[in-house]
Amino acid sequence: MEVILLERVGRLGHMGDIVRVKDGFARNFLLPKGKALRATKENKAKYEGMKETLETRNVELRGAAQQIGSGLDGKSFIVLRQASEGGQLYGSVSGRDVAAILNDGGFKEVNRSHVALNAPIKNIGLHKVPVALHPEVEITVTINVARSADEAERIARGEDVIGRRDQAEEREALTAAGFFDQPEEAGEDDEAAEPTEGGEAKDAKKEAKARKTKGDDDKEGAKEPKGKKAKAADEDEESTEKAKPAKKPRKARDAEA
Repeated sequence: MEVILLERVGRLGHMGDIVRVKDGFARNFLLPKGKALRATKENKAKYEGMKETLETRNVELRGAAQQIGSGLDGKSFIVLRQASEGGQLYGSVSGRDVAAILNDGGFKEVNRSHVALNAPIKNIGLHKVPVALHPEVEITVTINVARSADEAERIARGEDVIGRRDQAEEREALTAAGFFDQPEEAGEDDEAAEPTEGGEAKDAKKEAKARKTKGDDDKEGAKEPKGKKAKAADEDEESTEKAKPAKKPRKARDAEA
């Protein structure tokens, strides 16, 4: 669809330009908002008749927008929201929220249509948000999203609050680990000093085995002297038998008698 622009529209063109746009964009935005007319023969003639009025009005609106923008451009506004430890918001900050914040800050002329926020803000930190007060006047504000006023001050100073929080949690974890390590080490020492039931059983078994070995050695030692005595007795008996005179036969004794 071809339309005649009644004011400057983004990248489309300036006032009086005839441009081709998608039908949906023209029907849903340009025509209802009074930013363009269908490029028909009748509307072209109509535009020529109202061109001077449109230009005068455009100059007035641009001057008012520049005046507002001079006091608003570069300003920072704090928005407090709940968020996770990683900085993810439980919700978001929309263009409507930004407009309400600017209104609360004293800039009542700003409305939702002026805030050129393509996607809602969903994490803490500093966010640059463009505000188009007029087709030819666009300024930028900073939205400081934080979980508390103190955190917002740190963010404004350029501190990495998420990194600082992670480091603090890491230090706390290390401290807690050190706190619990000492009892564990003490437990290990106690275990080393006092054997467990299994260790006592092993020691008792070793001791019994040692006693048994010692008893066997004692028995062998006891047997050895007994063997020597027996051997000595046998030698004495043998020598005694050799020393005794041999007995004569009975017939020889009778003859001698």
